[in-house]
Amino acid sequence: MSAGKVTDGRIDVFIDGEKVRCPPGTNLIDLVEGMGKEIPHYCYHPKLSVSGNCRMCLVELGTPAMDRETGKPVLDEDGAPKIMYFPNPVIACATRLTSGMRVRTQSAKVRECREAVLEFLLINHPLDCPICDQAGECLLQEFATDYGRGYSRFIEKKVVKPKRTVLGPRVMLDDERCILCSRCVRFCQEVVEDDVLGFVDRGTYTTLTCYPGKQLENNYSLNTVDICPVGALTSRDFRFRMRVWFLKETPSICTESSVGVNTLVGSREGKVYRITPRRNDGVNDTWMSDSGRALYKRIEDENRLIDFRVNRLPVRPEDALSEALRRLQGDKVAFVGSGQSSVEEHFLFNCLSRAAGSVLNCLVSRTREGDGFLISNDANPNVRGALCLGFIDTLPEANLTGLAEKINRGEVDAVVVHNEDLTTAGIGRSLLEKVEVIYLGSHGNGASETASVVIPGLTVFEKSGTFINQQFRLQKFLQAVPGPPGVLDDLVTISRLLNLLGKDEGRLATPAAVWAVLSRRLKCFEGISFDTLPETGALLDGSAFRSLPFCEGPSLHFEPETGTVEARA
Repeated sequence: MSAGKVTDGRIDVFIDGEKVRCPPGTNLIDLVEGMGKEIPHYCYHPKLSVSGNCRMCLVELGTPAMDRETGKPVLDEDGAPKIMYFPNPVIACATRLTSGMRVRTQSAKVRECREAVLEFLLINHPLDCPICDQAGECLLQEFATDYGRGYSRFIEKKVVKPKRTVLGPRVMLDDERCILCSRCVRFCQEVVEDDVLGFVDRGTYTTLTCYPGKQLENNYSLNTVDICPVGALTSRDFRFRMRVWFLKETPSICTESSVGVNTLVGSREGKVYRITPRRNDGVNDTWMSDSGRALYKRIEDENRLIDFRVNRLPVRPEDALSEALRRLQGDKVAFVGSGQSSVEEHFLFNCLSRAAGSVLNCLVSRTREGDGFLISNDANPNVRGALCLGFIDTLPEANLTGLAEKINRGEVDAVVVHNEDLTTAGIGRSLLEKVEVIYLGSHGNGASETASVVIPGLTVFEKSGTFINQQFRLQKFLQAVPGPPGVLDDLVTISRLLNLLGKDEGRLATPAAVWAVLSRRLKCFEGISFDTLPETGALLDGSAFRSLPFCEGPSLHFEPETGTVEARA
Protein backbone atom coordinates (compact mmCIF):
# COMPACT_ATOMS: atom_id res chain seq x y z
CA MET A 1 0.00 0.00 0.00
CA SER A 2 1.42 3.37 -0.96
CA ALA A 3 2.30 5.92 1.69
CA GLY A 4 -0.66 7.95 2.84
CA LYS A 5 -3.26 5.64 1.27
CA VAL A 6 -6.17 4.87 3.59
CA THR A 7 -8.32 1.76 3.38
CA ASP A 8 -11.54 1.06 5.25
CA GLY A 9 -11.20 -2.71 4.92
CA ARG A 10 -14.08 -2.93 2.46
CA ILE A 11 -14.13 -4.85 -0.78
CA ASP A 12 -15.61 -4.22 -4.22
CA VAL A 13 -18.34 -6.52 -5.54
CA PHE A 14 -20.57 -6.16 -8.58
CA ILE A 15 -24.32 -6.74 -8.34
CA ASP A 16 -25.97 -6.83 -11.78
CA GLY A 17 -23.09 -4.73 -13.09
CA GLU A 18 -23.32 -2.15 -10.28
CA LYS A 19 -20.18 -1.71 -8.18
CA VAL A 20 -20.82 -1.89 -4.43
CA ARG A 21 -18.42 -1.61 -1.50
CA CYS A 22 -19.07 -3.77 1.55
CA PRO A 23 -17.21 -5.52 4.39
CA PRO A 24 -15.79 -8.92 3.40
CA GLY A 25 -18.06 -11.80 4.38
CA THR A 26 -21.28 -9.81 4.01
CA ASN A 27 -24.30 -11.98 3.30
CA LEU A 28 -25.43 -11.49 -0.30
CA ILE A 29 -29.16 -11.25 0.51
CA ASP A 30 -28.50 -8.58 3.17
CA LEU A 31 -26.32 -6.56 0.81
CA VAL A 32 -28.88 -6.58 -1.99
CA GLU A 33 -31.62 -5.59 0.47
CA GLY A 34 -29.45 -2.68 1.58
CA MET A 35 -29.32 -1.56 -2.05
CA GLY A 36 -33.10 -1.31 -2.12
CA LYS A 37 -33.46 -4.48 -4.19
CA GLU A 38 -34.67 -7.96 -3.37
CA ILE A 39 -33.55 -11.52 -3.81
CA PRO A 40 -36.67 -13.63 -3.17
CA HIS A 41 -36.26 -16.11 -0.34
CA TYR A 42 -38.24 -18.12 2.20
CA CYS A 43 -35.97 -20.04 4.54
CA TYR A 44 -33.41 -17.27 5.11
CA HIS A 45 -33.85 -14.95 8.09
CA PRO A 46 -31.16 -12.44 9.12
CA LYS A 47 -31.38 -13.47 12.80
CA LEU A 48 -31.28 -17.24 12.23
CA SER A 49 -28.70 -19.69 10.93
CA VAL A 50 -28.61 -20.47 7.22
CA SER A 51 -30.38 -23.68 6.22
CA GLY A 52 -30.50 -23.21 2.44
CA ASN A 53 -33.45 -25.52 1.89
CA CYS A 54 -36.03 -23.45 -0.01
CA ARG A 55 -33.74 -22.73 -3.04
CA MET A 56 -35.76 -19.66 -4.00
CA CYS A 57 -32.75 -17.35 -3.73
CA LEU A 58 -30.72 -18.89 -6.57
CA VAL A 59 -28.44 -16.45 -8.39
CA GLU A 60 -25.59 -16.64 -10.87
CA LEU A 61 -22.20 -16.13 -9.26
CA GLY A 62 -18.80 -15.42 -10.77
CA THR A 63 -15.32 -14.80 -9.37
CA PRO A 64 -12.11 -13.42 -10.94
CA ALA A 65 -10.04 -16.17 -12.59
CA MET A 66 -6.62 -16.73 -11.03
CA ASP A 67 -3.54 -18.24 -12.70
CA ARG A 68 -2.68 -21.38 -10.73
CA GLU A 69 1.05 -21.06 -11.32
CA THR A 70 1.56 -17.36 -10.63
CA GLY A 71 -1.43 -16.70 -8.39
CA LYS A 72 -2.15 -13.54 -10.38
CA PRO A 73 -5.51 -12.57 -11.91
CA VAL A 74 -6.16 -13.70 -15.49
CA LEU A 75 -6.97 -10.74 -17.71
CA ASP A 76 -9.20 -10.45 -20.76
CA GLU A 77 -7.97 -8.92 -24.03
CA ASP A 78 -9.08 -5.48 -22.81
CA GLY A 79 -7.05 -5.84 -19.62
CA ALA A 80 -10.04 -6.37 -17.31
CA PRO A 81 -10.12 -9.35 -14.91
CA LYS A 82 -11.58 -12.45 -16.50
CA ILE A 83 -14.70 -13.58 -14.62
CA MET A 84 -15.45 -17.28 -14.29
CA TYR A 85 -19.13 -17.92 -13.63
CA PHE A 86 -20.18 -21.08 -11.84
CA PRO A 87 -21.84 -23.60 -14.19
CA ASN A 88 -24.94 -23.81 -11.97
CA PRO A 89 -26.77 -21.18 -9.94
CA VAL A 90 -25.95 -20.91 -6.22
CA ILE A 91 -28.10 -19.94 -3.23
CA ALA A 92 -27.61 -16.34 -2.18
CA CYS A 93 -28.42 -16.96 1.49
CA ALA A 94 -25.25 -19.04 1.99
CA THR A 95 -23.03 -16.76 -0.12
CA ARG A 96 -20.50 -14.62 1.74
CA LEU A 97 -19.03 -11.97 -0.49
CA THR A 98 -15.35 -11.78 -1.39
CA SER A 99 -13.43 -9.21 -3.39
CA GLY A 100 -14.30 -8.98 -7.08
CA MET A 101 -17.37 -11.22 -6.99
CA ARG A 102 -19.93 -10.77 -9.75
CA VAL A 103 -23.59 -11.56 -9.09
CA ARG A 104 -26.50 -11.78 -11.52
CA THR A 105 -29.85 -11.60 -9.77
CA GLN A 106 -32.11 -10.94 -12.77
CA SER A 107 -30.77 -13.10 -15.61
CA ALA A 108 -32.94 -15.42 -17.70
CA LYS A 109 -31.42 -18.47 -16.04
CA VAL A 110 -32.13 -17.06 -12.57
CA ARG A 111 -35.72 -16.29 -13.45
CA GLU A 112 -36.19 -19.78 -14.88
CA CYS A 113 -34.88 -21.27 -11.65
CA ARG A 114 -37.23 -19.19 -9.51
CA GLU A 115 -40.21 -20.15 -11.62
CA ALA A 116 -39.32 -23.83 -11.28
CA VAL A 117 -38.85 -23.61 -7.50
CA LEU A 118 -42.14 -21.79 -7.09
CA GLU A 119 -43.96 -24.31 -9.23
CA PHE A 120 -42.57 -27.07 -7.04
CA LEU A 121 -43.66 -25.31 -3.82
CA LEU A 122 -47.18 -24.84 -5.16
CA ILE A 123 -47.72 -28.49 -6.20
CA ASN A 124 -49.47 -29.43 -2.95
CA HIS A 125 -50.27 -25.98 -1.66
CA PRO A 126 -54.02 -25.38 -1.18
CA LEU A 127 -55.77 -22.59 -3.06
CA ASP A 128 -57.21 -21.03 0.09
CA CYS A 129 -55.80 -17.50 -0.08
CA PRO A 130 -59.28 -15.97 0.37
CA ILE A 131 -59.58 -17.49 3.87
CA CYS A 132 -55.90 -17.48 4.88
CA ASP A 133 -54.82 -15.12 7.66
CA GLN A 134 -51.49 -14.57 5.91
CA ALA A 135 -53.13 -13.18 2.78
CA GLY A 136 -51.88 -9.68 2.19
CA GLU A 137 -48.48 -10.28 3.81
CA CYS A 138 -47.66 -13.70 2.36
CA LEU A 139 -44.32 -14.16 0.58
CA LEU A 140 -45.67 -17.13 -1.34
CA GLN A 141 -48.49 -14.96 -2.65
CA GLU A 142 -46.11 -12.11 -3.56
CA PHE A 143 -43.53 -14.23 -5.36
CA ALA A 144 -46.25 -16.22 -7.14
CA THR A 145 -47.28 -12.91 -8.67
CA ASP A 146 -43.70 -12.21 -9.77
CA TYR A 147 -42.58 -15.68 -10.81
CA GLY A 148 -45.67 -17.89 -11.04
CA ARG A 149 -46.72 -19.47 -14.32
CA GLY A 150 -50.38 -18.66 -13.75
CA TYR A 151 -51.36 -22.30 -14.23
CA SER A 152 -50.35 -25.71 -12.91
CA ARG A 153 -49.03 -28.67 -14.89
CA PHE A 154 -49.65 -30.99 -11.93
CA ILE A 155 -52.61 -33.27 -12.64
CA GLU A 156 -52.22 -35.82 -9.82
CA LYS A 157 -54.07 -35.60 -6.52
CA LYS A 158 -52.57 -33.24 -3.99
CA VAL A 159 -51.23 -34.60 -0.72
CA VAL A 160 -53.64 -33.65 2.06
CA LYS A 161 -51.99 -32.76 5.36
CA PRO A 162 -53.42 -31.95 8.80
CA LYS A 163 -55.32 -28.69 9.32
CA ARG A 164 -56.10 -26.73 12.49
CA THR A 165 -53.43 -28.56 14.48
CA VAL A 166 -52.93 -26.96 17.91
CA LEU A 167 -49.19 -26.69 18.54
CA GLY A 168 -49.60 -24.78 21.79
CA PRO A 169 -51.88 -22.40 23.67
CA ARG A 170 -51.27 -19.56 21.23
CA VAL A 171 -50.20 -21.12 17.90
CA MET A 172 -52.15 -23.19 15.37
CA LEU A 173 -50.76 -25.07 12.35
CA ASP A 174 -52.31 -25.57 8.91
CA ASP A 175 -49.69 -28.04 7.74
CA GLU A 176 -50.81 -28.27 4.12
CA ARG A 177 -49.64 -24.66 3.69
CA CYS A 178 -46.18 -25.34 5.14
CA ILE A 179 -43.28 -25.08 2.66
CA LEU A 180 -40.76 -26.66 5.09
CA CYS A 181 -38.61 -23.54 5.36
CA SER A 182 -37.67 -24.54 8.98
CA ARG A 183 -37.65 -20.95 10.25
CA CYS A 184 -39.84 -21.90 13.22
CA VAL A 185 -37.66 -24.91 14.03
CA ARG A 186 -34.48 -22.84 14.03
CA PHE A 187 -36.07 -20.04 16.06
CA CYS A 188 -37.02 -22.44 18.85
CA GLN A 189 -33.60 -24.07 18.82
CA GLU A 190 -31.39 -21.01 18.45
CA VAL A 191 -33.20 -18.01 19.93
CA VAL A 192 -35.29 -19.28 22.85
CA GLU A 193 -33.47 -22.61 23.26
CA ASP A 194 -36.75 -24.53 23.46
CA ASP A 195 -36.14 -27.40 21.05
CA VAL A 196 -39.76 -28.40 20.60
CA LEU A 197 -40.48 -28.34 16.83
CA GLY A 198 -39.27 -30.67 14.11
CA PHE A 199 -40.18 -32.49 10.90
CA VAL A 200 -41.40 -36.06 10.64
CA ASP A 201 -41.95 -38.39 7.66
CA ARG A 202 -40.30 -37.94 4.27
CA GLY A 203 -40.76 -36.46 0.82
CA THR A 204 -44.12 -34.85 0.10
CA TYR A 205 -45.44 -36.30 3.37
CA THR A 206 -43.01 -34.35 5.56
CA THR A 207 -44.94 -32.70 8.38
CA LEU A 208 -44.13 -30.11 11.04
CA THR A 209 -44.96 -31.21 14.56
CA CYS A 210 -44.00 -30.94 18.22
CA TYR A 211 -41.80 -33.55 19.83
CA PRO A 212 -43.77 -36.22 21.73
CA GLY A 213 -44.97 -34.93 25.08
CA LYS A 214 -44.11 -31.30 24.28
CA GLN A 215 -46.03 -28.21 23.21
CA LEU A 216 -45.00 -24.89 21.70
CA GLU A 217 -45.79 -22.94 24.84
CA ASN A 218 -42.77 -20.76 25.63
CA ASN A 219 -43.38 -17.04 26.07
CA TYR A 220 -41.97 -16.28 22.61
CA SER A 221 -44.00 -18.81 20.62
CA LEU A 222 -45.85 -16.20 18.53
CA ASN A 223 -42.57 -15.12 16.94
CA THR A 224 -42.84 -18.31 14.88
CA VAL A 225 -46.06 -16.88 13.43
CA ASP A 226 -44.29 -13.60 12.61
CA ILE A 227 -41.45 -15.27 10.73
CA CYS A 228 -43.55 -17.91 8.94
CA PRO A 229 -43.38 -16.76 5.30
CA VAL A 230 -46.71 -18.39 4.46
CA GLY A 231 -49.95 -19.03 6.36
CA ALA A 232 -48.92 -22.29 8.00
CA LEU A 233 -48.54 -20.91 11.54
CA THR A 234 -51.26 -18.59 12.77
CA SER A 235 -52.06 -16.84 16.04
CA ARG A 236 -55.06 -18.35 17.78
CA ASP A 237 -55.86 -14.92 19.19
CA PHE A 238 -55.74 -13.05 15.86
CA ARG A 239 -56.96 -15.89 13.62
CA PHE A 240 -59.87 -14.81 11.39
CA ARG A 241 -60.35 -11.53 13.28
CA MET A 242 -59.22 -8.98 10.68
CA ARG A 243 -57.70 -8.74 7.21
CA VAL A 244 -54.19 -7.40 7.51
CA TRP A 245 -54.56 -4.90 4.67
CA PHE A 246 -57.20 -3.08 6.71
CA LEU A 247 -54.82 -2.60 9.64
CA LYS A 248 -53.02 0.64 10.34
CA GLU A 249 -49.62 -0.13 11.88
CA THR A 250 -48.32 2.40 14.41
CA PRO A 251 -44.80 2.33 15.93
CA SER A 252 -44.91 1.81 19.68
CA ILE A 253 -42.94 0.51 22.67
CA CYS A 254 -43.82 -2.49 24.83
CA THR A 255 -44.41 -1.44 28.45
CA GLU A 256 -43.93 -4.91 29.89
CA SER A 257 -40.43 -4.17 31.19
CA SER A 258 -37.47 -1.79 30.95
CA VAL A 259 -36.10 -3.57 27.86
CA GLY A 260 -38.21 -1.28 25.66
CA VAL A 261 -39.11 -3.77 22.91
CA ASN A 262 -40.05 -1.99 19.67
CA THR A 263 -43.52 -2.91 18.42
CA LEU A 264 -46.14 -2.22 15.77
CA VAL A 265 -49.72 -1.76 16.91
CA GLY A 266 -52.21 -2.98 14.30
CA SER A 267 -55.56 -1.20 14.53
CA ARG A 268 -58.64 -0.43 12.51
CA GLU A 269 -61.35 2.14 13.15
CA GLY A 270 -60.13 2.85 16.67
CA LYS A 271 -59.76 -0.78 17.76
CA VAL A 272 -56.47 -2.62 18.32
CA TYR A 273 -56.35 -6.15 16.88
CA ARG A 274 -52.76 -7.22 17.34
CA ILE A 275 -49.25 -6.21 18.38
CA THR A 276 -46.20 -7.45 16.47
CA PRO A 277 -42.46 -6.80 16.94
CA ARG A 278 -40.69 -4.01 15.07
CA ARG A 279 -37.06 -4.59 14.14
CA ASN A 280 -34.46 -2.76 16.19
CA ASP A 281 -31.11 -4.54 16.24
CA GLY A 282 -29.97 -2.48 19.22
CA VAL A 283 -32.85 -3.56 21.46
CA ASN A 284 -34.93 -6.59 20.50
CA ASP A 285 -33.71 -7.70 17.05
CA THR A 286 -37.04 -8.78 15.52
CA TRP A 287 -38.61 -10.53 18.53
CA MET A 288 -41.04 -9.83 21.37
CA SER A 289 -42.74 -11.81 24.13
CA ASP A 290 -46.22 -13.32 23.87
CA SER A 291 -47.26 -11.65 27.12
CA GLY A 292 -46.34 -8.23 25.72
CA ARG A 293 -48.63 -8.79 22.74
CA ALA A 294 -51.65 -9.14 25.01
CA LEU A 295 -51.26 -5.75 26.73
CA TYR A 296 -53.62 -4.04 24.29
CA LYS A 297 -56.54 -5.91 25.88
CA ARG A 298 -56.31 -3.55 28.85
CA ILE A 299 -57.85 -0.85 26.63
CA GLU A 300 -61.25 -2.44 27.07
CA ASP A 301 -60.87 -3.72 30.64
CA GLU A 302 -64.02 -3.58 32.73
CA ASN A 303 -62.23 -1.35 35.25
CA ARG A 304 -61.34 1.26 32.63
CA LEU A 305 -61.95 4.81 33.88
CA ILE A 306 -63.95 7.08 31.58
CA ASP A 307 -65.66 9.51 33.99
CA PHE A 308 -64.36 12.53 35.89
CA ARG A 309 -65.47 12.20 39.50
CA VAL A 310 -65.48 14.25 42.67
CA ASN A 311 -66.46 12.41 45.86
CA ARG A 312 -67.49 9.46 43.64
CA LEU A 313 -69.99 11.54 41.66
CA PRO A 314 -69.57 12.22 37.92
CA VAL A 315 -68.70 15.85 37.12
CA ARG A 316 -67.53 17.93 34.19
CA PRO A 317 -63.76 17.87 33.45
CA GLU A 318 -63.31 21.52 34.47
CA ASP A 319 -65.03 20.87 37.81
CA ALA A 320 -62.74 17.93 38.54
CA LEU A 321 -59.68 20.04 37.70
CA SER A 322 -60.93 22.86 39.93
CA GLU A 323 -61.40 20.44 42.84
CA ALA A 324 -57.95 18.98 42.24
CA LEU A 325 -56.46 22.48 42.20
CA ARG A 326 -58.11 23.35 45.53
CA ARG A 327 -56.54 20.32 47.17
CA LEU A 328 -53.16 21.05 45.57
CA GLN A 329 -52.99 24.42 47.26
CA GLY A 330 -52.40 22.96 50.70
CA ASP A 331 -48.97 22.80 52.28
CA LYS A 332 -48.87 19.04 52.92
CA VAL A 333 -49.14 17.49 49.45
CA ALA A 334 -47.23 14.36 48.35
CA PHE A 335 -46.86 13.04 44.80
CA VAL A 336 -46.72 9.41 43.66
CA GLY A 337 -45.57 8.97 40.07
CA SER A 338 -45.50 5.88 37.88
CA GLY A 339 -42.72 4.04 36.10
CA GLN A 340 -45.32 3.51 33.37
CA SER A 341 -45.46 7.26 32.65
CA SER A 342 -43.69 8.78 29.67
CA VAL A 343 -40.70 11.11 29.87
CA GLU A 344 -42.98 14.03 29.05
CA GLU A 345 -45.45 13.09 31.79
CA HIS A 346 -42.63 12.72 34.30
CA PHE A 347 -41.41 16.19 33.40
CA LEU A 348 -44.79 17.91 33.81
CA PHE A 349 -45.66 15.85 36.90
CA ASN A 350 -42.38 16.96 38.46
CA CYS A 351 -43.15 20.58 37.54
CA LEU A 352 -46.56 20.17 39.19
CA SER A 353 -45.03 18.72 42.35
CA ARG A 354 -42.64 21.65 42.63
CA ALA A 355 -45.37 24.17 41.96
CA ALA A 356 -47.47 22.60 44.72
CA GLY A 357 -44.54 22.51 47.17
CA SER A 358 -44.52 18.73 47.44
CA VAL A 359 -43.30 17.35 50.75
CA LEU A 360 -42.42 13.99 49.17
CA ASN A 361 -42.09 12.50 45.68
CA CYS A 362 -42.37 8.71 45.31
CA LEU A 363 -42.27 6.13 42.55
CA VAL A 364 -43.58 2.59 42.92
CA SER A 365 -41.19 -0.22 41.99
CA ARG A 366 -42.37 -3.20 39.99
CA THR A 367 -39.91 -6.08 40.01
CA ARG A 368 -40.07 -9.72 39.06
CA GLU A 369 -37.70 -12.38 37.85
CA GLY A 370 -36.78 -11.60 34.25
CA ASP A 371 -36.01 -14.21 31.65
CA GLY A 372 -32.59 -12.91 30.62
CA PHE A 373 -33.87 -12.20 27.13
CA LEU A 374 -36.53 -9.55 26.47
CA ILE A 375 -38.14 -9.34 29.91
CA SER A 376 -36.04 -7.61 32.54
CA ASN A 377 -36.33 -7.69 36.32
CA ASP A 378 -37.61 -4.10 36.19
CA ALA A 379 -41.26 -4.33 35.12
CA ASN A 380 -41.52 -0.57 34.61
CA PRO A 381 -40.63 0.85 31.17
CA ASN A 382 -39.48 4.28 32.32
CA VAL A 383 -37.99 4.44 35.84
CA ARG A 384 -34.88 5.96 34.28
CA GLY A 385 -36.98 8.77 32.86
CA ALA A 386 -38.15 9.72 36.35
CA LEU A 387 -34.59 9.65 37.67
CA CYS A 388 -33.13 11.64 34.78
CA LEU A 389 -35.75 14.35 35.20
CA GLY A 390 -35.24 14.60 38.94
CA PHE A 391 -38.73 13.54 40.00
CA ILE A 392 -37.03 11.10 42.39
CA ASP A 393 -33.39 10.86 43.43
CA THR A 394 -33.35 7.32 44.80
CA LEU A 395 -34.37 3.97 43.38
CA PRO A 396 -38.10 3.31 43.76
CA GLU A 397 -39.39 0.88 46.37
CA ALA A 398 -42.21 -1.63 46.18
CA ASN A 399 -43.61 -0.41 49.53
CA LEU A 400 -43.91 3.32 50.12
CA THR A 401 -42.97 3.19 53.79
CA GLY A 402 -41.78 6.79 53.82
CA LEU A 403 -45.14 8.04 52.60
CA ALA A 404 -47.00 5.81 55.05
CA GLU A 405 -44.98 7.21 57.96
CA LYS A 406 -45.64 10.81 56.89
CA ILE A 407 -49.38 10.13 56.64
CA ASN A 408 -49.40 8.55 60.10
CA ARG A 409 -47.54 11.53 61.56
CA GLY A 410 -49.98 13.97 59.97
CA GLU A 411 -47.31 15.44 57.68
CA VAL A 412 -49.36 14.70 54.53
CA ASP A 413 -52.99 15.60 54.03
CA ALA A 414 -53.26 15.15 50.22
CA VAL A 415 -51.69 12.67 47.80
CA VAL A 416 -51.60 13.08 44.02
CA VAL A 417 -51.36 9.65 42.40
CA HIS A 418 -50.55 8.97 38.75
CA ASN A 419 -51.61 5.53 37.54
CA GLU A 420 -50.58 3.60 40.66
CA ASP A 421 -52.48 1.47 43.16
CA LEU A 422 -51.26 2.59 46.56
CA THR A 423 -53.14 -0.24 48.29
CA THR A 424 -50.63 -2.71 46.81
CA ALA A 425 -47.67 -0.49 47.68
CA GLY A 426 -47.92 -0.54 51.46
CA ILE A 427 -50.60 2.15 51.83
CA GLY A 428 -53.77 0.45 53.05
CA ARG A 429 -57.29 1.78 52.62
CA SER A 430 -57.48 2.79 56.27
CA LEU A 431 -54.39 4.94 55.78
CA LEU A 432 -55.69 6.46 52.54
CA GLU A 433 -58.87 7.50 54.31
CA LYS A 434 -56.80 9.89 56.42
CA VAL A 435 -55.82 11.98 53.36
CA GLU A 436 -57.38 13.50 50.26
CA VAL A 437 -56.43 11.40 47.20
CA ILE A 438 -56.30 12.93 43.72
CA TYR A 439 -56.09 10.08 41.25
CA LEU A 440 -55.08 10.44 37.60
CA GLY A 441 -55.03 7.18 35.66
CA SER A 442 -56.49 4.98 32.97
CA HIS A 443 -57.79 2.16 35.17
CA GLY A 444 -59.56 1.91 38.46
CA ASN A 445 -57.89 0.37 41.51
CA GLY A 446 -57.79 0.61 45.28
CA ALA A 447 -56.42 4.15 45.16
CA SER A 448 -59.06 5.43 42.75
CA GLU A 449 -61.85 3.89 44.85
CA THR A 450 -60.82 5.98 47.85
CA ALA A 451 -59.98 9.11 45.85
CA SER A 452 -61.75 12.42 46.37
CA VAL A 453 -60.99 13.42 42.78
CA VAL A 454 -60.67 10.96 39.90
CA ILE A 455 -59.38 12.14 36.52
CA PRO A 456 -59.36 9.46 33.80
CA GLY A 457 -56.29 9.07 31.60
CA LEU A 458 -55.13 7.29 28.48
CA THR A 459 -53.26 4.06 27.86
CA VAL A 460 -49.97 3.93 25.97
CA PHE A 461 -51.89 3.00 22.82
CA GLU A 462 -53.95 6.20 22.94
CA LYS A 463 -51.19 8.80 23.29
CA SER A 464 -47.69 9.67 22.12
CA GLY A 465 -44.50 10.07 24.10
CA THR A 466 -41.09 8.60 24.92
CA PHE A 467 -39.52 6.10 27.32
CA ILE A 468 -35.91 5.59 28.41
CA ASN A 469 -35.06 1.90 28.50
CA GLN A 470 -32.42 0.01 30.48
CA GLN A 471 -29.72 0.94 27.94
CA PHE A 472 -30.55 4.64 28.38
CA ARG A 473 -31.97 4.56 24.88
CA LEU A 474 -34.64 7.19 24.35
CA GLN A 475 -37.45 5.72 22.24
CA LYS A 476 -40.77 7.16 21.14
CA PHE A 477 -44.21 5.68 20.76
CA LEU A 478 -47.08 7.14 18.77
CA GLN A 479 -50.82 7.22 19.30
CA ALA A 480 -52.44 4.22 17.63
CA VAL A 481 -56.11 4.68 18.53
CA PRO A 482 -58.21 7.49 20.04
CA GLY A 483 -59.06 7.39 23.73
CA PRO A 484 -62.57 7.14 25.16
CA PRO A 485 -64.77 10.15 24.31
CA GLY A 486 -64.16 13.06 26.65
CA VAL A 487 -61.02 11.61 28.28
CA LEU A 488 -58.06 13.99 28.17
CA ASP A 489 -54.47 13.16 27.39
CA ASP A 490 -52.48 12.99 30.64
CA LEU A 491 -50.20 15.76 29.34
CA VAL A 492 -53.20 17.99 28.76
CA THR A 493 -54.54 17.31 32.25
CA ILE A 494 -51.25 18.05 34.01
CA SER A 495 -50.53 21.12 31.88
CA ARG A 496 -54.01 22.49 32.66
CA LEU A 497 -53.33 22.12 36.37
CA LEU A 498 -50.02 23.92 35.92
CA ASN A 499 -51.79 26.63 33.97
CA LEU A 500 -54.31 27.07 36.79
CA LEU A 501 -51.35 27.43 39.16
CA GLY A 502 -49.97 30.18 36.90
CA LYS A 503 -46.89 28.26 35.71
CA ASP A 504 -45.27 28.62 32.29
CA GLU A 505 -45.26 24.82 31.84
CA GLY A 506 -49.03 25.04 31.57
CA ARG A 507 -48.68 25.60 27.84
CA LEU A 508 -46.76 22.33 27.26
CA ALA A 509 -49.57 19.97 26.29
CA THR A 510 -47.85 17.93 23.54
CA PRO A 511 -44.66 15.81 23.45
CA ALA A 512 -43.12 18.14 20.85
CA ALA A 513 -43.74 21.19 23.09
CA VAL A 514 -42.21 19.44 26.10
CA TRP A 515 -39.12 18.44 24.13
CA ALA A 516 -38.59 22.00 22.95
CA VAL A 517 -38.01 22.80 26.64
CA LEU A 518 -36.24 19.58 27.70
CA SER A 519 -33.60 19.85 24.97
CA ARG A 520 -32.57 23.23 26.37
CA ARG A 521 -32.76 22.44 30.09
CA LEU A 522 -30.95 19.10 30.38
CA LYS A 523 -27.56 18.22 28.94
CA CYS A 524 -28.44 14.58 28.31
CA PHE A 525 -31.33 15.69 26.06
CA GLU A 526 -29.44 18.40 24.23
CA GLY A 527 -30.27 18.63 20.53
CA ILE A 528 -33.15 16.15 20.68
CA SER A 529 -36.61 16.90 19.33
CA PHE A 530 -39.62 14.62 19.41
CA ASP A 531 -40.37 14.93 15.70
CA THR A 532 -36.83 14.05 14.54
CA LEU A 533 -36.12 11.27 17.06
CA PRO A 534 -35.25 8.18 14.96
CA GLU A 535 -37.61 5.19 15.03
CA THR A 536 -34.78 3.10 16.51
CA GLY A 537 -34.28 5.65 19.29
CA ALA A 538 -31.20 7.52 20.46
CA LEU A 539 -28.63 6.46 23.06
CA LEU A 540 -28.26 9.23 25.61
CA ASP A 541 -24.93 10.63 26.80
CA GLY A 542 -23.93 8.33 29.66
CA SER A 543 -21.67 10.93 31.27
CA ALA A 544 -24.78 12.84 32.30
CA PHE A 545 -25.88 9.91 34.49
CA ARG A 546 -22.71 9.46 36.56
CA SER A 547 -24.39 10.51 39.81
CA LEU A 548 -27.68 8.65 39.32
CA PRO A 549 -28.29 5.71 41.67
CA PHE A 550 -28.71 3.04 39.00
CA CYS A 551 -25.37 3.64 37.27
CA GLU A 552 -23.64 1.01 39.38
CA GLY A 553 -26.59 -1.37 39.69
CA PRO A 554 -26.42 -5.10 38.92
CA SER A 555 -27.76 -4.75 35.37
CA LEU A 556 -26.21 -1.43 34.30
CA HIS A 557 -22.68 -0.11 34.48
CA PHE A 558 -21.32 3.34 33.74
CA GLU A 559 -18.13 3.29 31.66
CA PRO A 560 -16.11 6.47 32.41
CA GLU A 561 -13.72 6.06 29.47
CA THR A 562 -16.41 5.94 26.83
CA GLY A 563 -19.05 7.93 28.67
CA THR A 564 -21.69 5.27 28.04
CA VAL A 565 -23.84 3.00 30.15
CA GLU A 566 -23.66 -0.67 29.29
CA ALA A 567 -25.91 -3.57 30.22
CA ARG A 568 -24.19 -6.20 32.32
CA ALA A 569 -25.36 -9.66 33.23
